[in-house]
Amino acid sequence: MAPPKRKTGGGRVTPKGTRPEDRHVQNDDQPHHAATASSRYTPKATKRELVPPHWIPIIMVVLLIAGGLMIMARYLFFTDSNIPTLIGLGCILAGLYTATKWR
Repeated sequence: MAPPKRKTGGGRVTPKGTRPEDRHVQNDDQPHHAATASSRYTPKATKRELVPPHWIPIIMVVLLIAGGLMIMARYLFFTDSNIPTLIGLGCILAGLYTATKWR
């Protein structure tokens, strides 16, 4: 046995034969004013860069190399501690973060 059909609530909302220009638009008592443009030019604020751009790739390479050397030093010299590995990974992450700042 099939379930009973549902009644849909759709259908025409406006009377048949109406056009968009026939619509009545309500006017508010308060007029709408557009914002007027200022006659003064205000330049955009420039961001102050803390690190000069030519130092960024140098810092990036130094951090990546230092991180790799710290990880190698853990296996060669500091066999009983994992702290050099953490420092090395931190240096590598800092180098990757610095790489995102290079333009």
